[in-house]
Amino acid sequence: MSPTANIEVIKLSPRIGAEIRGLDLSKPVDVKMTAELNRLWLEHVVLVFRDQALSQEDQIRITEVFGEVGPLGRPAEFYPKGYSEILDNIMLISNIREDGEPIGALPDGDMMFHHDMLHADIPHKGTLLYAIEVPSTGGNTFFANGYTAYETLDADVRGPLEGRMAFHHYHYGSTNTGDDLGTPAFSESTHPVFRTHEDTGRKAIYINRLMTESVVDMADAEAKPLLDAVYDHSEKPEFVYEHVWQVGDLILWDNRCSMHGRTDFSETERRLMLRTTIKGDSVPA
Repeated sequence: MSPTANIEVIKLSPRIGAEIRGLDLSKPVDVKMTAELNRLWLEHVVLVFRDQALSQEDQIRITEVFGEVGPLGRPAEFYPKGYSEILDNIMLISNIREDGEPIGALPDGDMMFHHDMLHADIPHKGTLLYAIEVPSTGGNTFFANGYTAYETLDADVRGPLEGRMAFHHYHYGSTNTGDDLGTPAFSESTHPVFRTHEDTGRKAIYINRLMTESVVDMADAEAKPLLDAVYDHSEKPEFVYEHVWQVGDLILWDNRCSMHGRTDFSETERRLMLRTTIKGDSVPA
């Protein structure tokens, strides 16, 4: 535990994540605290703020502490029912159904590790997720540190992929590769297998099991075992923090150097989250 200004910073795992205590995010954040929170975000990759009571306007304002608010990230005709009733650029993540239809995106089940908006030409920098309703068990979120996974990756795996580009494809709404949960809309992109973070200068693994399909100009027979080896390594428990959600939790994570996944939960229990994103301003390098 370490005091920083008027807050406490508590590491959540050896490799990733810190809880920030003593900060009420329903109140405006001053310039000094804005700089400090951005520094802590770059240091810890994932920041957790518990016991928050936030309006949708509050969440937009907090997102702007870290950058420009990003768009929702899917064609408007494929928004789940109810999106017109919420603030622009806030996405509902929910399994709650009205007349049999989910009111939000990514409603049920587990979800493979992924980077948000990896499928876009200019991916979003970060994501904020705020818990309104949570199930009694399950629906936990795993966060994996892409920096340390890259730095400890076996040279026989890293070498053939260094400097390479990967192709990514995502059907909006899919939670596992090849499932039938996605909409007819999709997005595709090509980005470096290993990304250099523009703010820290560190390299991180930038492929994932859900969205990455191939390595550009590499035969699938050669690429597949390399990709599988990277996925298996980057998902090891020593690089991961598992968050058990409570109502009032707000979590911020850096999509440039981490990935995340979700555990299964009962479809009979309600789960409602509000998601905002931080818009990217550069093509991954």
